[in-house]
Amino acid sequence: MKHSYRIDGMTCNGCRARIEKALNEINGIKAVVTLNPPVATITMEQHIPTERLQEALSAIGNYTISSDHGENKHNEGSSCCSVATQKPIVIPKDIQADGIYYCPMYCEGDKIYQKSGNCPVCGMNLEKKPTLQVASAKYACPMHCEGDKVYDKPGNCPVCGMDLVAIATQGEDDNKSYRDLLRKFWIAIVFTIPVFLLAMLGMIHGFSDIVPPKLSSWLQFGFTIPVVFYAAWMFFERAWVSIRTMKLNMFTLIGIGTGAAFLFSIVGLLFPSVFPAQLKDEMGYVHLYFEATVVILTLVLLGQLLEAKAHGRTNTALKELLKLAPTEATLVVEGHDQKISIQDIKKGDVLRVKPGEKIPVDGYIQKGESSIDESMITGEPIPADKKEGDKVSSGTINGTKSFTMVAERVGDETLLSQIIAMVDSASRSKAPIQKLADKVSGWFVPIVVLIAVATFVVWVIWGGSSAYVFAISNAIAVLIIACPCALGLATPMSVMVGVGKGAQNGILIKNAEALERMDKIDVLITDKTGTITEGRPSVEKMIPLGDFSHEEVVHYSGSINIHSEHPLAEAVVKYAKENNAVLAEVSEFEAIAGQGVVGTIDGKRVALGNKKLIDSISAEVEKQVVEQQNLGKTVSYLSVDNKVAGFVVISDAIKQTSKQAIQNLMNHGIEVIMLTGDNENTARAVARELNMTSYKAECLPADKLNEIKRLQAEGKIVAMAGDGINDAPALAQSDIGIAMGTGTDVAMESALITLVKGDLNGIVKAKALSHATMRNIKQNLFFAFVYNSLGIPLAAGILFPVF
Repeated sequence: MKHSYRIDGMTCNGCRARIEKALNEINGIKAVVTLNPPVATITMEQHIPTERLQEALSAIGNYTISSDHGENKHNEGSSCCSVATQKPIVIPKDIQADGIYYCPMYCEGDKIYQKSGNCPVCGMNLEKKPTLQVASAKYACPMHCEGDKVYDKPGNCPVCGMDLVAIATQGEDDNKSYRDLLRKFWIAIVFTIPVFLLAMLGMIHGFSDIVPPKLSSWLQFGFTIPVVFYAAWMFFERAWVSIRTMKLNMFTLIGIGTGAAFLFSIVGLLFPSVFPAQLKDEMGYVHLYFEATVVILTLVLLGQLLEAKAHGRTNTALKELLKLAPTEATLVVEGHDQKISIQDIKKGDVLRVKPGEKIPVDGYIQKGESSIDESMITGEPIPADKKEGDKVSSGTINGTKSFTMVAERVGDETLLSQIIAMVDSASRSKAPIQKLADKVSGWFVPIVVLIAVATFVVWVIWGGSSAYVFAISNAIAVLIIACPCALGLATPMSVMVGVGKGAQNGILIKNAEALERMDKIDVLITDKTGTITEGRPSVEKMIPLGDFSHEEVVHYSGSINIHSEHPLAEAVVKYAKENNAVLAEVSEFEAIAGQGVVGTIDGKRVALGNKKLIDSISAEVEKQVVEQQNLGKTVSYLSVDNKVAGFVVISDAIKQTSKQAIQNLMNHGIEVIMLTGDNENTARAVARELNMTSYKAECLPADKLNEIKRLQAEGKIVAMAGDGINDAPALAQSDIGIAMGTGTDVAMESALITLVKGDLNGIVKAKALSHATMRNIKQNLFFAFVYNSLGIPLAAGILFPVF
């Protein structure tokens, strides 16, 4: 059995780890604890009283545990194709007012902060996370009677009495960190270029006659100050934090190395007489390192800028999902319509949904019928016919008819809100990739510092009359030569080339994490509609029956659908035009919800639809239709004057490249699994045609998400390919999300890789590109370390006794 409990008293990831360990020490318990929300999910062999759990927590600190009877409880025995309820994290209102910030490195788990700034552990910029709430609409008078005055609720203008209209509001500014870095980067560029030119041109014979060396040194010093003390000052702050917390990283070397170079250069500029002749040029000036300082800091700043841009895109999927929900609805009160904010809707309210409007909340149709575009939920392009009593979901789009509905689930309870919550949860659960250079620098940094210290000590003991000068100079030289400019550039330069090559081949790669993970995948989860298939229904063939000819079937089928806006009707009309059919006028046309269309053509009563619409279908005809349905096709019957004239076979064609791409991936040892919201017959037919052995049908967004989590729990590296809004949670949860460029914006924002052409062959190319890029990064890092291995001893003065 599995239960959820609320934990009070946790303040950091250390608390979370202690609580999880204490609970798991109780016999018969397996516990997983999260910091935000503060919940313990406990699997028990047999029921254990809460008091027993509390005793374990009281023994390690001031923590309390209580039963959670909310909707966050897990469903026992849920399969990969069952619906899991997941509520968004509730953030206190006082935090929502100022914004929610988190460390992109998750140094303290899921801990959040109320203000922007730097992480107290690693010093990284805190990233802002959008709140999971649909924005309230603003209203204004269409006549602008009071200028630009806006109102929070719909109603009438107090001046002219006109109905207030909803207006678009400016979105919140979530890109502050990126813009700050961009400004600092350009400032660094402006001051770095002259420092670099002065230092390099100074090596050219005759330049000293134009710009005297002393003037050049002072100019370099002046131009370096804005870079060090403004544009790149944060690196020195991060270096200090890394030293204070003993979490040494790249910023440690950057801060120590460039700081030492800068201070050394200042001393060399102001007090050149204290340095021995060996540290001076032929004109008696000390060799300065101002250009090394600013160039290194500017290049590292460029890397931070690219990283900030990637982080800024992380939450765009949530924003796109939030846009799906309408901001207002039409409330029916005593037979009158009244505009209200979506946040004012209560359970049991009767709402009117007009043609083309988005359905505001989850509920059921009270009166009327319509065709609902549910592609954002199911991923299927064919609208679902709904009648009285049928369920409808928030964010789906009404067709051409009006109906009234009863609100059943509002606010965070709606299916759209649950999808938003799943995308958010999956996004937060993925820790940023630990780059190879940072992993190695955990050892590299302290070793370099120790070598610098050892160099200083050795020169103090055996350095002769100028021992301390040589000791300081050589110790700083070690730090300078080991300053990780090569390490810092090894990854971003390769990533830039890899991303550029990908774009040339129609593969849009969001960040370096995508390139690295793509090389490691061993399972590919793929959607069907729009990913494996074209994503649009098309007529495969029309079969005449009895005395009717193929031309007659095409003529009647195309003509009866001229006035229908149903996607299937559009496919039929398109097929008729491609076959040069002459379409006739239709009179007495009627669309029967859930059945089909009827009308009069050339004086004959014609009907096209499903079995419910057509009478007296013979067993022989039914057998032919079942054969097509077993192939996963959609079949519509054609009747002329109550006589079955034929049937139309409609399918969503498989992309020509899908079979080759899937076979190629399987040949490379990647297991390919199709998860689709379509019916079992269609899924089975597609899987059989593609020689796929693994597939699951009738899966909702939560089902795809749960299947990926199950595979990840088995240690698999999972990639997910999809194109619909319904795929967004799975794309975010997967180790590498791959979106079809022909799909929705939400899917593309949730994914790390987008295939512009919507071609699965792009996945094959992306994997090859990932492998080549990672190989190049490793080569770069290898040579960077070889350079350091040779350069550090030279900087320490190992050749001084010989030369």
